[in-house]
Amino acid sequence: MQAVKAFWEGAMQAIARGRWAVAGLFLVNGFAMGAWAPQIPLMLPRHEIGEAVMGLLILALGLGAVGAMVFAGRLIQRFGAVPVVLAFACALVPMLPAMIFAPDLKTLALAMMGFGAIAGCMDVAMNANAVEVERGLGRAIMSSSHGFWSLGGFLGGSLGGFAIEHLGREGQAVLVSVLMAAMIALVWRYMWRVEAVKQQDEPKGPLFPREARVWLLGLLALMCMVPEGAIMDWSALFLRDELALPTAWSGLGFALFAGTMAVMRFAGDAVRNRFGAAKTLRFSALIAAAALLSASVAPTSGLALLAFAVAGLGIANTVPILFSAAGNLRGMSPGAGLATVTMIGYAGILVAPSSIGVIAEYAGFRGAWAGLALCLVGVALLADRARDADGITGPASRT
Repeated sequence: MQAVKAFWEGAMQAIARGRWAVAGLFLVNGFAMGAWAPQIPLMLPRHEIGEAVMGLLILALGLGAVGAMVFAGRLIQRFGAVPVVLAFACALVPMLPAMIFAPDLKTLALAMMGFGAIAGCMDVAMNANAVEVERGLGRAIMSSSHGFWSLGGFLGGSLGGFAIEHLGREGQAVLVSVLMAAMIALVWRYMWRVEAVKQQDEPKGPLFPREARVWLLGLLALMCMVPEGAIMDWSALFLRDELALPTAWSGLGFALFAGTMAVMRFAGDAVRNRFGAAKTLRFSALIAAAALLSASVAPTSGLALLAFAVAGLGIANTVPILFSAAGNLRGMSPGAGLATVTMIGYAGILVAPSSIGVIAEYAGFRGAWAGLALCLVGVALLADRARDADGITGPASRT
């Protein structure tokens, strides 16, 4: 009995370490994306391009990410989540310097697509490993894992700008890569591993799952991520042009949204463990919908800023719950479900800039916020579709 008890305690300690190890990789991925953001304005004069061309390059980065995500699912099925996430994490390390040191526009475009593809594949694999750890622990960790991604983005963006000011654009890129490599080396041995879902000699299934349930989850993820992308891209213009907030303060809308979202993600697992995935998703979506509807009728910038902050609280846990549900779909491997839902969901970040711009041109930003609120009401009505997120089981075997 003592030997069994010691083995059980050792296994649980290993899973707990794996929980913090995968959180470290979420931090790395967010840190890379955050560190890239302050480099964007410097690209324009270096390559003698305007905002329109830079927008196309950023679109190429996003398309590279979305296009590669489904192939990450195939790799996870064959090799398991941990080897795939570690491989793409290592591949991500040199990508920021590759973009910053790119000598011409063509090389930059290729580097940006590669950056997006590698970051996207790592995103799918780290979410798949988070699902495995959830099963091992028997409780939710997905929301707080995404909280570490938000924290990494905040650190990369804020410290990245400071590093550029003191070390230059090239020095910042190299420093970011060194810090990323150090974090990956730190967590490498503690990753929680389970056997790959499929063996190499098994016949391959379709590249895209045919089950309607996974596509519906993807649609719900998209409906949650479009508002996130819309607030990111358009809140500053709305606050400045329609509510007369000074330009220096116009970015506060997204800052408050991102800040409350990060805080709520760290609290989200406890909420989900207490109330269940479907109920948490339903009330989160309704809170976000009410906040965006309030933004659409806000008479002052102060009330609009409050609305964006509350929207961050609501949206925070919607996507982690949907990703967890995708990774726990019965009869489907975590890699296949997650790859499809992640691909469709992240398309929302690409859809948001153009679609919201078109809506705002004809209905104003107030009409756009109201329309997004209706999308989130739809998510609330279909929240029961995320009940598979509660399908986490007992400890898994470690290999």
